[in-house]
Amino acid sequence: MTKKMLFLVAMLLLASPMLFGQTPGNQTANGHWVAITAGFSMAIASGMCGLAQAKAVAAAAEGMARNPAASAAIRFALLLGLVLIESLALYVMVIIFVKVA
Repeated sequence: MTKKMLFLVAMLLLASPMLFGQTPGNQTANGHWVAITAGFSMAIASGMCGLAQAKAVAAAAEGMARNPAASAAIRFALLLGLVLIESLALYVMVIIFVKVA
């Protein structure tokens, strides 16, 4: 197992200068596809975030209805989860602005 790992690392180190030494191709020929795929990626990210937030809110409401004593902890976990879910859409939007602009 160690010899295989050593071989793979050696091959990676030998191949990396060739991979990183390449000059980028013609970036203007495919420039319009970047904007189109950016729109699709934002639509997918927003849709999936909406579904995840709806599922999280429904589960939190059910959890609070079943156990009202734990509503404070459930509310905190819900807000933390919603923030993390929403950050996915914000990260996608930032990446789109970096790539398209």
